[in-house]
Amino acid sequence: MPKPAFPHNAPCKSRVRPLFAGTILGLLAGCAVGPNFKRPAAPEVSDYVPAPLSATTSTPNTVAGESQRFAGGADIASDWWTLFHSAPLNELIDRSLSSNHDLKAARAALTVARENMLAQRGAYYPSVSANFDATRQMQSEQISPALNSNTFLYNLFTPQVSVSYVPDVFGLNRRTVESLAAQEQEARFQMIATYTTLTSNVVVTAIQVGAAQMQIDATHELIDSAEKTLKILRYQLDKGYAGGLDVAAVEAQLAQFAATLPPLIKQEAQLRDQLAVLAGRFPSQAPAVNFDLATLQLPQDLPVSLPSTLVSQRPDVLQAEANLHDASAKIGIAIANRLPNIVLTANAGSSAPQMSQLFTSGTGFWGIGASLTAPLFQGGMLLHQERAAKAAYEQAAEQYRSTVLTAFQNVADTLTALEQDAEAVKAAAKAADSAKVTLDLTQRQWQSGYAGYLALLSAQQAYQQSRISLIQAQANRFADTAALFQALGGGWWHRTELAKQP
Repeated sequence: MPKPAFPHNAPCKSRVRPLFAGTILGLLAGCAVGPNFKRPAAPEVSDYVPAPLSATTSTPNTVAGESQRFAGGADIASDWWTLFHSAPLNELIDRSLSSNHDLKAARAALTVARENMLAQRGAYYPSVSANFDATRQMQSEQISPALNSNTFLYNLFTPQVSVSYVPDVFGLNRRTVESLAAQEQEARFQMIATYTTLTSNVVVTAIQVGAAQMQIDATHELIDSAEKTLKILRYQLDKGYAGGLDVAAVEAQLAQFAATLPPLIKQEAQLRDQLAVLAGRFPSQAPAVNFDLATLQLPQDLPVSLPSTLVSQRPDVLQAEANLHDASAKIGIAIANRLPNIVLTANAGSSAPQMSQLFTSGTGFWGIGASLTAPLFQGGMLLHQERAAKAAYEQAAEQYRSTVLTAFQNVADTLTALEQDAEAVKAAAKAADSAKVTLDLTQRQWQSGYAGYLALLSAQQAYQQSRISLIQAQANRFADTAALFQALGGGWWHRTELAKQP
């Protein structure tokens, strides 16, 4: 990855001697000291993983068993979650986007940053203020009277307009505005990152709710089956056809099945609480919606952005770039603080002992002036602040590179996960089918007297584990599909309210 440019030669000399000559040159050139920011170049890589993926395996007649195809260079829809074809999920997303408090806070933070930048722009213009003084005073008779009327007790009214202007000779204000504008972009991309994280979290949490509910249902079925078996065994024990060891074994198996139920119920309740909070509601207001995985449709055509465009789509990368721009501008600020500062002032007004005499002949006054202030000795403070600004730029550059690498890692991990998820669903479905066949045969053999209770219990336990494993594999495939859309940026650039520049 190319190292972000760090121009050491500023467009204006950062050390100009003598100060007077530097001031004249600055006034004529009107340049801004410090480096001019250049966007880092896109990484020169052609793919995310060593072996490019084309499609995943399929498992017919199984939820989340469709083959997924990867379309390199394809664009991402802004409402990618609609590809799951779930009306309750779409409704929950819409509610979250309008009511989530983290997203609202991020929008407010963007407004704060924008207003701070606009406020700083006011320094481009002269500052004009009006002042009116009205006093009544008694003067000592031992000194000459202040007024031509030779009175020692008098009123004095003085309206005045003052104008001051600080020429941006070395670009201090321009670099400050540039820094604040970069901070505004940081806040903007932080808000967009909150948006993409929110949509992904809602989808993944809804999928996890559906998976938890399916595992609860499967566990209830196994508990019901074990209870029926125990009822038969107890009847046979009373009649002398079964032993106490068999009954105890079934009771132990039933207790094991029952012990797995509370954690699943707790997990589902916590996930629904999380959905409520994501939608800006209290847990007691959690939506009572069924997100059965069987009602979801697995997206089969998955867009995969080109690596060269990923850095312009991921909000975390763009936020890191804005942070780098901010650090670059602050170098110019630190340099400009070491150079002379010029202030131009002017004032005009009138002063009279009576209101009716204001602005009459002889009562007016005016004045213009200019001042130049240059730091001569600050104990090394300004020098070290400049060095700290340059070190902060290097820090931001390394953070940017780290963010880019993490972004590529996210995409690569998700692509690999989707490939293995398809294999996991296929293997889990095959295991579940085999376990179901084994359980059915064992039940018939037990009922016919050809199999013992321990074999039946083993078959029931194997079937429970295989069903749970299949549900988890299906949920992982749905969740990792959502994670891919988030890793690629989430398609925010197609949403008008997010893509438009303020």
